Amino acid sequence: MMWFGQDPYGVRCEWGAQGAAALSGPASGSAAVVVVDVLSFTTSTSVAVERGIAVFPHPWHDSAAEYARSVDARVAVGRRQVDAGNPWSLSPTALLRAPHTPRLVLPSPNGSTIAAAASGLVVAACLRNATAVGQWLSGQGYGTPSRPVLVIPAGERWPDGSLRPSLEDGLGAGAVIAAFASTMDPPTPSPSLSPEAAWLRAAYLGTPDVAAAVRESASGRELIRSGFADDVDIAVELDASTVVPVLTDGAFRPAPR
Repeated sequence: MMWFGQDPYGVRCEWGAQGAAALSGPASGSAAVVVVDVLSFTTSTSVAVERGIAVFPHPWHDSAAEYARSVDARVAVGRRQVDAGNPWSLSPTALLRAPHTPRLVLPSPNGSTIAAAASGLVVAACLRNATAVGQWLSGQGYGTPSRPVLVIPAGERWPDGSLRPSLEDGLGAGAVIAAFASTMDPPTPSPSLSPEAAWLRAAYLGTPDVAAAVRESASGRELIRSGFADDVDIAVELDASTVVPVLTDGAFRPAPR
């Protein structure tokens, strides 16, 4: 694993649950982990936390309901299972419309699973809050070789469970990394960005219309054609939020200003 740790860079990047497991935590040197799942876990988390909801991440399986009972929280259901009795789901649109609940377990197969397993400081980022996340972490002293940050684009999964790197999460990760770079003096790429991180930053900055790219991506078209275009509209609200969700006592809550 010594070849893949991206030492000695301050801002690092690796994909999916396997990447998070390999490179996150004190043993690997990462001081903070940024999870990016634009469609839709981290977008939904940003919406919920803005509403004052503590979001508990959990893997996508049947134990979520039992876990919700153990932490005295409601549990989100699948998009198509939303009804009057279960108004909370992974859909950011549903979370905007649902009644307020102080505590919510929000399962997902990618971003939520990664967040639940990560160690150290864990932050949820998306296109809606990418600049706020990068600037907040930089302001806290993260993103240096002595306090490195690992940015994890969650990606999607093929039917066999293997990782499918996704355009929207790559762009979201690039947006966070670009925010780190903007805080440097001078605000230019530096050796503090690993080549992997610099590549995603360049991809984000080189995309002329990020919203259009996400809408036309495989994941975006899947949601739009499934009747969830509003979820994609919310996901591409670039820098619409200044809230930074930080995993605290098992749930994402707003970072202190």
